[in-house]
Amino acid sequence: MEKILLSDIARTVGGTIDIKSEIGEISTDTRQLIAGSVFIAIRGERFDGHDYVAKAFEKGAVAAITEKQIENYPCIIVNDTRKAFLDLARYYRSLFNIILVGVTGSVGKTTTKEMIALVLSEKYNTLKTEGNLNNEIGLPKTLLGINKSHKAAVIEMGMSDFGEIERLSNTAIPTISVITNIGFSHIENLKTQEGILKAKLEILSGMSSDAPLVVNADDRLLSTVKDSLNRRVLTYGIENKTADYYAKNIYEENNGTIFTVKYQDRDVEVSLPCIGRHNVLNALSAFCIGINSGISEEEIINALKKYKPDELRQNIVKKGEQTVIIDCYNASPDSMKASLSVLLQVKAENNGRKVAVLGDMLELGEMSRQLHENVGKFTEMADVDMLFTYGYDSVYIAEKAKESGVSVMHTDDKAKLVNELKTYLKAGDVVLFKGSRGMRLEEVIDGLYGIN
Repeated sequence: MEKILLSDIARTVGGTIDIKSEIGEISTDTRQLIAGSVFIAIRGERFDGHDYVAKAFEKGAVAAITEKQIENYPCIIVNDTRKAFLDLARYYRSLFNIILVGVTGSVGKTTTKEMIALVLSEKYNTLKTEGNLNNEIGLPKTLLGINKSHKAAVIEMGMSDFGEIERLSNTAIPTISVITNIGFSHIENLKTQEGILKAKLEILSGMSSDAPLVVNADDRLLSTVKDSLNRRVLTYGIENKTADYYAKNIYEENNGTIFTVKYQDRDVEVSLPCIGRHNVLNALSAFCIGINSGISEEEIINALKKYKPDELRQNIVKKGEQTVIIDCYNASPDSMKASLSVLLQVKAENNGRKVAVLGDMLELGEMSRQLHENVGKFTEMADVDMLFTYGYDSVYIAEKAKESGVSVMHTDDKAKLVNELKTYLKAGDVVLFKGSRGMRLEEVIDGLYGIN
């Protein structure tokens, strides 16, 4: 963070303070606070930052942003510290004239963010969202990390209800944005896929009228956006050959993918060190962003070759005598099917089998049973030799898979699941682990193969 005046901070959040100082750090966590910072007292579900104001000053805070006066400490008092944090991040971001890419979508936004950041980094010093800092606390933290050396930023935006993307976009002020797809994540709150589309389109709120929106033309709902919005919309796809950027001649081998990008009457061959058509779509969006941000074809090709999956996101590794596909970070119906498609593509060794270990998909509300059943039907198409399901609603995956003729074992006991897998698996098998983050399937992997 570049230094800014404390008086400007107070003015931005709608408060006052009678201290003249330059501030080079904003903190919401006293454990990470450094001397000279401003501490923001955020209220959370399990904590209240106001209880830590004294600790912040013990560690050298210059001032605190609070919703009430804390006796004996200099405070900038506001009505809502969460809103103040967003307001401050918006002001700070506005000080920099940079390319800022907003990324949202039901599935694939983190992978898309990573690929876009790789592409932009070929030419620009690029800041990106780290980890899961894609909410109303994480996003402002990321924006406050911009400094004079940065020429670009890639900011992921997550949400669980209406209004959240709007607030995030108004804070980040994207110069170009991507919506990866409209799935079923958070449908418990948003009720319908049309509701999810409406929530995702809130990303336009912080964008100027001439800032382009990039969308997946293979998505049923997003394919209509280009005709319905009065702005520049760029599309990408595999099935939709009318897309501005589409992939053809897709060839997967040795856990890698080669395909051709067709755009503006040009054909460009791209190589990815991962498999899955969903990853081709993610790469297409990054290619589109790169071309429209002044990155050359050669630089984009070079960048995408460097992509490496996160260890919990579709990471294909050798463990013991099996090939393991680790995809335990999150799960939705679309990402479940995408992971099963990857399982289908990975070659087993020595007559090995294809084994899927699937956990519950969370936050699906009233549609949970139906959506789990849909995944169960898909397991037959994925040519799964054996399906293990774990959790509560995943029993519906198991039931539909069994009706389709797939061999199934279901349990809600993680220790039992580990023991059953130890008995069943043999050398050469390919094993997929996929489930929502709350299911913690990586613990099953650790139980099978030992902790890394």
